[in-house]
Amino acid sequence: MLFADLGLSDELLKAVAEAGYTEATPIQAQAIPSVLMMRDIVGIAQTGTGKTASFVLPMIDILAEGRSRARMPRSLILEPTRELAAQVAENFEKYGKYHKLTMALLIGGVSMGDQLAALEKGVDVLIATPGRLMDLFGRGKIMLNGCSLLVIDEADRMLDMGFIPDIEEICTKLPAQRQTLLFSATMPPVIKKLADKFLSNPKSIEVARPATAGANIAQMLVPVAERDKREMLRKLLASEGVDSAIIFCNRKTMVRELNQSLKRHGYKSGEIHGDIDQASRIAELDRFKSGEINLLVASDVAARGLDIKGVSHVFNFDAPWHPDDYVHRIGRTGRAGATGKAFTFVTRNDAEAVENIEKLIGTKIPRLDTGVDVVPAEGDAPRGRAGRGGAKGGKKAAPERTKDEAAKPERTERAPARGREDREEYPAPARATREERPPRNEKGRAKPAPRNDNRNDDGPDDGWNGPMPGFLSVGFDG
Repeated sequence: MLFADLGLSDELLKAVAEAGYTEATPIQAQAIPSVLMMRDIVGIAQTGTGKTASFVLPMIDILAEGRSRARMPRSLILEPTRELAAQVAENFEKYGKYHKLTMALLIGGVSMGDQLAALEKGVDVLIATPGRLMDLFGRGKIMLNGCSLLVIDEADRMLDMGFIPDIEEICTKLPAQRQTLLFSATMPPVIKKLADKFLSNPKSIEVARPATAGANIAQMLVPVAERDKREMLRKLLASEGVDSAIIFCNRKTMVRELNQSLKRHGYKSGEIHGDIDQASRIAELDRFKSGEINLLVASDVAARGLDIKGVSHVFNFDAPWHPDDYVHRIGRTGRAGATGKAFTFVTRNDAEAVENIEKLIGTKIPRLDTGVDVVPAEGDAPRGRAGRGGAKGGKKAAPERTKDEAAKPERTERAPARGREDREEYPAPARATREERPPRNEKGRAKPAPRNDNRNDDGPDDGWNGPMPGFLSVGFDG
């Protein structure tokens, strides 16, 4: 469907055309008319399908009428990360170029003074992360009773980052009569409960099954030993003809170490993670977008919502802990109809994570033949929770017992904490009675025989083997 058929204003259509777009994505085609009709929306779509424009475009037309007041934003957009908030702000600037709307970006890591100055003048659109918003609200620097439109973007990411209690509190401070738009790539029960509580008769829009990976992304599991990951990454970078790639790690320390390793091997790489201040994050992203560097090593701070054109590959250097994060990570490639490739390194510890990912996306991910067998393929016996082969706990599966061995009693599992008396198959050996055992000290060692009759073996050990000297007994007898 064309944008011209969605009921947007001529000024907005002109800005969209100048940005190079004429045809709306499925989520945009379904959401924009409903938002313009002031309906509450629950939008579920996989990452990279244009969710941001599906609420930014109609908001611009809705807010075109009216006037802002100091400290009282007319609309509020909540984003889980600074990068997503900044990206939404860029969309407003790009599409709202022919509208006289004011906007403020309320995020951590930057000067609060400039943000307060913008709020004092009054803004039509406030784009914020929950933490900074709650901070300013607690200081009495902002009022939300004039906010008639609320957008909760990447709601499942809000859940992962622990923002749901803040979201609930923010919703109680908004007018009861308002329009609320909730967008997410997945819809876990907690988010559904949030929608039921704070949205009024919402229209549900689902353009893809929740948590499905893009069909134009070629996925591959790469079995590898933990110690060989860096070498395997360099082999794939050389063989795959990588134009630009994002490499995800689970820990910030690994992000730094891997980036340094890549630089030592002559690669043009950079890094982005939560310990980097906001200005440095933006600068690093700009270097990646401009092509100054073509490899970006990142933690999950970059997994959601970042729309960077031309990313040809995604490498999960660490298999993600949460299966939803897998969908968002690989969604950094194959965007806007382009094709992409996603490689996920898996070790013996990742069997359960792979199982959960494949269960979520509803398909088996092909395995690259690396000569390393660490993750069971379809039809193989499961290797346990830790994925280390064998039974739960990482032990190897017991071989079949021969006929002769079957006659021998089979050893049972370790008994519960109640004690050895419960293990009838292997009763504890008879133990000497208390009378038979020599007296022992506090460390369990046998006590030496007393040197004289003044020794009291039943009392506490005073550290002397004989009678206490007279000069030490002064004051003890009164």
